[in-house]
Amino acid sequence: MAAWLGTFWDVYSNLVLSVGTNALLALSIWLTLACGMLSIANAGFMALGAYASALLTVDLGWPFPVVLAAGMAAPALMAFLIGKPTLRLSGVYLAMATLAFGEVVRIVLLNANAITGGALGLNGIPQLTQWWHVALALVAVLLLLWRLRVSRIGRAFEAIREDEVAAGLMGMDVDGCKMLAFVLGAAIAGLAGALNAHLTFFIGPDEYGFDRAVEILTMAILGGIGSLTGPVLGAVILTVLPELLRVLQQFRLVINGLILVLIVLFLPRGIWDVARFRQWRDAAARRRP
Repeated sequence: MAAWLGTFWDVYSNLVLSVGTNALLALSIWLTLACGMLSIANAGFMALGAYASALLTVDLGWPFPVVLAAGMAAPALMAFLIGKPTLRLSGVYLAMATLAFGEVVRIVLLNANAITGGALGLNGIPQLTQWWHVALALVAVLLLLWRLRVSRIGRAFEAIREDEVAAGLMGMDVDGCKMLAFVLGAAIAGLAGALNAHLTFFIGPDEYGFDRAVEILTMAILGGIGSLTGPVLGAVILTVLPELLRVLQQFRLVINGLILVLIVLFLPRGIWDVARFRQWRDAAARRRP
């Protein structure tokens, strides 16, 4: 058994750790969705965290805990700076503005050859990320978001998501809550980027483009945003499914997309829908004699 586990870890360790970092990304966008904001900037925030931490490690040799903190601080600061004008928008306009921000970040990274390596990216990043770093980060973020959700701020998030105008009339600080969700989500995305950069040896601008932004959003929606379990489940599925379908070669992307379409059509609230589970439980209880 020990030998099998050792072999499994040697082969699939990067995949398992990628599940953890993707779960962090899904939770980062869950936070903004929980406050009623359709933000697609998380790929850009992930890029800022990845590049900031990698440059501090490669060029300056800073300790790993410090570069992780810097990887969270850089996107959080950027989110605070762009949040004031951007968060005045809502719906599809906010999505377009945040998507444009992500593209701006990617283009800047692509053209800043002297600092970021340009299209060639950064190579030779030390593999400092261990399994317990990812596990500890995921547990800490889950605990933080769970505590936030059951707090007064979490209830304010829910009220803003349901009706922003009514929440404001009830005396809630709508702008402050939105800014908190936006900045905290950026910090979590930056943490995922920093962990991933020190896991894969190499990062490049194309890793943080439109495809990654849509993938992060899909993880949260696929799993369901009604609870913290949903985004984690969505991250697991979207990370593992391409590997399971690898034997189908060129058809695996088609089947992957078909599965996602079917889930969206028949499970619009995501796979992990607590309300649906309760309905099933109540229906089973009524059928029992």
